[in-house]
Amino acid sequence: MKSKIKWIIIGVIVLFVILVTGGAFYTVPLNQYAAVRQFGKIVDIESEPGLKMKAPFIQNVQLISKSLKLYDVPLSDVITRDKKSMIADNYVLWRVVDPTKYIRTLDALDNRAEERIEAAVYNAQKNVISSMSQDEIIEARGEKLTQLLTDEANSDIGDYGIEVVVAEIKSLDLPDDNKEAVYTRMISERQNIAASYKAQGDSEAQKIRNETDKDVTVMKADAQKQAEILEAEGEAEYMKILQEAYNTPEKADFYNFIRSLDAFKKSLSGNNNTVILDKDSELAKLLYGTTE
Repeated sequence: MKSKIKWIIIGVIVLFVILVTGGAFYTVPLNQYAAVRQFGKIVDIESEPGLKMKAPFIQNVQLISKSLKLYDVPLSDVITRDKKSMIADNYVLWRVVDPTKYIRTLDALDNRAEERIEAAVYNAQKNVISSMSQDEIIEARGEKLTQLLTDEANSDIGDYGIEVVVAEIKSLDLPDDNKEAVYTRMISERQNIAASYKAQGDSEAQKIRNETDKDVTVMKADAQKQAEILEAEGEAEYMKILQEAYNTPEKADFYNFIRSLDAFKKSLSGNNNTVILDKDSELAKLLYGTTE
């Protein structure tokens, strides 16, 4: 009995050694795919990290990165809708999204993937830029143009198990022989636009000034009219007061006397003033105390 148990233990140990030495276990690293292949054929794809098992001796494992990869696309010439030549400098961020397709179509080789990406980006760039004028391209540089290129490039490479995350133009320049002419024309066009805005502003300002002058003229006329009305009312009130002051001989004499006193007071203002009065005048009588 003991001998039988001994041979069982030995058998288990031998089987374990065979499994280990035969490669029955493998590890899937973080951020990688593991393609299990049997006689060259893909039989399983493991995407979760950890320790895994496979059939020893007859299966092998191919690791493929999930991470983003950067590819700097070579410079290329493109023609705009208005037949202007431009030089584009692009970069691409890409990654593997379907390892099975990636292995079958590109043999999991990054350089072959980049060849397909370069062709897809060039075609996308040609299609997008050829549909726009040179001025539209210069004005559209940014997120809009990047999104157009990215979407267009992805439409060509879906069968390869890869995805273009970002296809962005680092620089989109003009050839040296016509760069200066294009910039001069763009400056002239913007100067014309600025002059048009200024002319519109001057016209609006003149309208405002005309309306303001009109309003001021109307307000001044109304104020003048109101002043004349008040002046007429004052004159009428003044005449009414005079009429009341002269409506009896006694009031007339008193009023004249008061006015004489006011005149006498004014004539004595200042220094070294001499007043000559008739002895029969009311003021002379008042001064001499001979009034009755």
